[in-house]
Amino acid sequence: MGGLALLARELGHEVTGSDTGTYPPMSSMLSDAGIEPFEGYDPEHLVPEPDLVLVGNSLSRGNPAIEAMLERRLVYTSGPAWLAQNVLQPRTVLAVAGTHGKTTTSAMLAHILYTCGPTPGFLIGGLPGGFPTSAQLGDSKYFVIEADEYDTAFFDKRSKFVHYHPDVAILTNLEFDHADIFNSIDDIERQFHHLVRTVPPDGRLIVNGEDKQLRRVLTMGCWTDVAFWNTANPAADDWWAEPDNPTCSTFRVFRHGSDPGTVAWDLFGWHNLSNGVAAIAAAAAVGVPAADACEALASFKLPGRRLELVNHRIDGTCLYDDFAHHPSAIAATLKALRQHTGEGRLIAVIDPRSNTMKLGIHARELGRAIRDADMTIVFKHDGLHWDPAALAPSGEHTKLHVLESTSEILKILKVQIIPGDTVVLMSNGSFDGLGSELSDWMTASECG
Repeated sequence: MGGLALLARELGHEVTGSDTGTYPPMSSMLSDAGIEPFEGYDPEHLVPEPDLVLVGNSLSRGNPAIEAMLERRLVYTSGPAWLAQNVLQPRTVLAVAGTHGKTTTSAMLAHILYTCGPTPGFLIGGLPGGFPTSAQLGDSKYFVIEADEYDTAFFDKRSKFVHYHPDVAILTNLEFDHADIFNSIDDIERQFHHLVRTVPPDGRLIVNGEDKQLRRVLTMGCWTDVAFWNTANPAADDWWAEPDNPTCSTFRVFRHGSDPGTVAWDLFGWHNLSNGVAAIAAAAAVGVPAADACEALASFKLPGRRLELVNHRIDGTCLYDDFAHHPSAIAATLKALRQHTGEGRLIAVIDPRSNTMKLGIHARELGRAIRDADMTIVFKHDGLHWDPAALAPSGEHTKLHVLESTSEILKILKVQIIPGDTVVLMSNGSFDGLGSELSDWMTASECG
């Protein structure tokens, strides 16, 4: 919704809004655009009467602002519907959907298009590296959007992405998530099928060929040309990649057996390699030569809070911040860090903040996901409906600590961290400011 506010402001509208607990980088981007959100959902925030209210999907009946909006008969719509009608309709839309990797892949694609041509428009659920904001109109016909499968609004329970009508759609992967609105993986597959139905026959689907759930989606019906990519089985699909080293900091990209280019970047990890191949394939679908796209990715910087290095001491101790929300994403991040850190200890600090994680749906998978860490600290906050103490079975490699406050977490980290450790904070929330406090302590203790 913050990104939509930025786009509306760029279109020349006067924009106000309500939220709770805004924090950087979005709070800073809104402030820089002259948008200061009201704290909370007081009905008086709707005075004077706005011409149009965009309703976010986190709000439902019973919310004071929603009840006031309905009682006063204000004109309202959903964010995705407004975006489709006012921004996307005349553009060539490139959408990135999937359980994981949407933000990073969207940012990669926007970066490639920006580097190789006129500035694209985009709406991304994070601050993409190299751009000052998470959303902009751009000055080309292309618009890149992170396409979320979560529902649209309290009055429209379809997935957001069915509004976007993409010309090119990347499908990164598909796993069970959002247990608060989906009952099964079948429900999510059905929504992805609805997305596939909206891609025109002369468009392009860019699909992860290693994902069995996505292949199941395509069996429900597909009317568009499909290009598969693969990172595990060379020559199995249209696109694939071959790393030149274990960390995947350099890799070659192949298309139908040919070698169109090499990517050499500051990133590491198989998951980033996979995202990169998908972005290259999508850019190729709108005419960007694969060799140019590979070269463009050399200057790509990860979005904020996607394996973001926030502190690096001279003794080798590193602190990363990662927007983790699902066991598979946590496992991929820890695997990448394990390959990158070598012999140093890896400490994972996890805040199970997504609705699915809070319900404990993925508890067993999370127990497996943390095995690459030498130590795992889990924040047992008030909203958690299960006990993380059972995550690490006896005899496993990782040591587990379950703590009930960020002050306790900071205290144990100050005692446990030794030179050469890599610490990664994993949360899709603010982690109650733990990151900045820990980074400040690391800097101060180094100077001391």
